[in-house]
Amino acid sequence: MSIKISIITVCYNAQACIESTIQSVLGQTYADIEYILIDGNSKDHTLAIIQKYALEAERKKYAYRWISESDKGIYDAMNKGLHLAKGDYVWFINAGDRIYTPETLQKVIDGLYTTIFAMGTKKLPDSIYGDTALIDEQGRDLGLRSKRPPEILDFYSFSKGMLVCHQSILIKREIASDYDLQYKIVADMDWVFKVLKIAKWNYNTHIILSSYLQGGFSKANEKESWKERFKVMVKNYGYVRTLYYHLKICYSHLCFLGK
Repeated sequence: MSIKISIITVCYNAQACIESTIQSVLGQTYADIEYILIDGNSKDHTLAIIQKYALEAERKKYAYRWISESDKGIYDAMNKGLHLAKGDYVWFINAGDRIYTPETLQKVIDGLYTTIFAMGTKKLPDSIYGDTALIDEQGRDLGLRSKRPPEILDFYSFSKGMLVCHQSILIKREIASDYDLQYKIVADMDWVFKVLKIAKWNYNTHIILSSYLQGGFSKANEKESWKERFKVMVKNYGYVRTLYYHLKICYSHLCFLGK
């Protein structure tokens, strides 16, 4: 049994960071990869960089596809990637982010095969998740993300915040619905919630899966991000539980400032 992974990168005017992202995907030692790049009709050299790596992808026998056209924003671009994907799992590694090491995906698959064999099943998990490292714009390591993945992930895990980074969760394609375009900044959070509502088995890899570029899209729109985040959490967990969690965050922050 071979497990095909569809890795999707969305980008726009990303010539400064797209190359390191592409290299981290094409550098994987695991072979059964489909790589899809969705460019929002960039005005810089992003598309030329994407096209430059087509021969390397062909040499490694990776399926390598891209489109470059205008879209309605980052989540519309992600939906385009989902619609093109043919793998067993989809994994979003966007411009500036990276797969953690060249061996990461091979380690994930090896560990998964071992677990499936031990369980005596051929059923694949609904999601595969792990930890996240942070990097700056120069690619320097900033340590692990402060929110850490739980040992056992389920829908209620995220009532305490997004404990698993969007770049460190692979979703079975057959249960991956479209991103909801009413959310401009945190549709990725809403998307993971929808998956976890129906997921029966979420496999913990216990390894770092991605390096996430600190100060990305939601960070640049932090105030609006918090408003949308609150709305998404109320929709999923109710007003009282969401308010209680946010009050706890404020209290912890005030205690920290008072030290």
